Amino acid sequence: MARQEQRSACPIACALDLLGDRWTLLVVRDMTLLGKTRFSEFLESPEGIATNVLSDRLQRLQDSGIVISGKDSEDGRRVLYAMTKMGLDLLPMMLELAVWGAKHRPQSGVPKELQERYLADKDQFLSELRERVKRSSSSILPAE
Repeated sequence: MARQEQRSACPIACALDLLGDRWTLLVVRDMTLLGKTRFSEFLESPEGIATNVLSDRLQRLQDSGIVISGKDSEDGRRVLYAMTKMGLDLLPMMLELAVWGAKHRPQSGVPKELQERYLADKDQFLSELRERVKRSSSSILPAE
């Protein structure tokens, strides 16, 4: 996908310039909600992203500061991907999008108990999710 210039100063348009394609939010979903960190794990997602598209989206996310990559400490030939602080700021939107999808597309498969837990205490759920994502990324993220 070709890099685009900013279309306008509208914050929604600016976000869509980066996140508004068919695949980018699914990569973000896999990292934040499903804990995926390796290229091969992203390829296992049911939507069937092509390797060249995945490479492009991961690079775009890195270029924008949403994702960072680093060598796997257990196998230096492998690359791990992690959400940055900027990337973690997408979590509330991702969760709200999931709730919206579950409400309006009941066949979407969001476990009802997970949705209820989130809706009962959004701040606590978000805090726990942030910590889980940070832990899974701790080997490649710089210390804060």
